[in-house]
Amino acid sequence: VQLQASGGGLVQAGGSLRLSCAASGSTFSGYAMGWFRQAPGKEREFVARIVWSSGDPYYSDSVKGRFTISRDDTKNTVYLQMDSLKPEDTAVYYCALRFARTPIQYDFGGQGTQVTVSS
Repeated sequence: VQLQASGGGLVQAGGSLRLSCAASGSTFSGYAMGWFRQAPGKEREFVARIVWSSGDPYYSDSVKGRFTISRDDTKNTVYLQMDSLKPEDTAVYYCALRFARTPIQYDFGGQGTQVTVSS
C-alpha cells in the first residue's frame, strides 16, 4: 500500500488547513490510519489516528480540540482538518497505517506534506 499525503502549505496563525492522505495499491483492510508530524530538530510525534472500521478518533493532547481526523473508506483516504493553527504546529506531516490494534505499530510510506504556520 502506498501513501500520498497532500494539502500542506503556508498559513497564518489562527488559520486552517486540510490534509489528505490517499492509500493506493490495494484496499486498506487494517485497523487504523494515523497522522504524525516532525518539526526541524525534533523527533516525530503522534498527532491523531482513526479506527478504520468504526471511525473512532484519538488525538494527542497538543492538537485535541483543534484538529479533526476523518476518513472516506470509499476513497481509501484519511483527512486531517487543522483549525486554530499555531506556529508550533509547523512540521512535515506524515500519514501511516496501523494493521492491528496491538501492538501499536505504524507503517509509514510515501512523502509527507509541509505545514508552515507563521506568527
